[in-house]
Amino acid sequence: MEMLLLDVKKMNEIDTQGMYKVYDRWPEIARKAYESDLEPAHFDGIDHIVFAGMGGSGAIGDLFASILSKTNIHVNVVKGYLLPKTVGKNSLVVCTSISGNTVETLTVLESAKKLGCKIIAFSSGGKMESFCNQNSIEYRKIPMVHSPRASFVSFVYAILHVLDSILPIQKNDVLDSIEELDKTSQNISSLNLSKSNPSLNLAMFLDGPPCIYYPYGLVAAATRFKNSLQENTKMHAFVEDIIEACHNGIVSWEITSNIRPVLLRGTEDFVKTKERWEIVKQYFDENKIDFVEIVSIQGNILSKLLHLIYLLDFASIYRSILSDIDPSTISSIDYIKKKLDHK
Repeated sequence: MEMLLLDVKKMNEIDTQGMYKVYDRWPEIARKAYESDLEPAHFDGIDHIVFAGMGGSGAIGDLFASILSKTNIHVNVVKGYLLPKTVGKNSLVVCTSISGNTVETLTVLESAKKLGCKIIAFSSGGKMESFCNQNSIEYRKIPMVHSPRASFVSFVYAILHVLDSILPIQKNDVLDSIEELDKTSQNISSLNLSKSNPSLNLAMFLDGPPCIYYPYGLVAAATRFKNSLQENTKMHAFVEDIIEACHNGIVSWEITSNIRPVLLRGTEDFVKTKERWEIVKQYFDENKIDFVEIVSIQGNILSKLLHLIYLLDFASIYRSILSDIDPSTISSIDYIKKKLDHK
């Protein structure tokens, strides 16, 4: 029997709200969300979509922006208060606030209403639900599972279901992505706390702040990983586009540090990007800089991104437990929200 690197007893002691248990169920949660009885939405003449959201909700916008980057639909992701000036009658503004009370996204929702563009909103309730009901705005209520970041797949697959007629994503691709989550779960869940668990291995590598390198197509996964590490492990984390980093960021490795390089690679990266990866790896090897590679699976872009996000999110949970840090607590965010509420 393979030796365990972590045990469930410690996970339950540190992860007091059972975040890891929710992640164990991600494939099941994804499937139920996609097969939900939420009413599909229909909008005509859409050539521009704006995804608005912060934190875990903002990561949903990043995901869809990456998936739609090679289509004819112009996409913006708004993480803040202001809509782009390009919003018009053929624009659809998709506002997501998993809590329903995110002040920035509520401001965007109000602005979109004044502009008269097409709107749909998703939340677990809160002020967003009330505003949409009062103003006859298309709205779908999706239950929160544990926390906004743990609810990621629930909202992603519910949105895929509701916006099926608008998003140019094939049903087979969606179903394939859920099957891949199932396969990934078998390797990375708490049922496999051994050396064959890639998420746990990555967590053990991250004994210092990571610098996460990514190619353009995987920016959503890299950004999500950074955010999950910051929230779950309370550690600093950085992201760098691999091509841009070769013109500036690579120089920072000339001085010894405790930063840990993580290379997020796609199986179908552009040929010149593949060349750059090999050069950077050679540089690290020659300078005795330890690094780790995480390579996407084969398949459609939705499957690739969801596989990576699942693997990397779980790594952040394992890292927090290895560091004796409860992944669920976010006292700094709560502090800022309370200060904003008092203004």
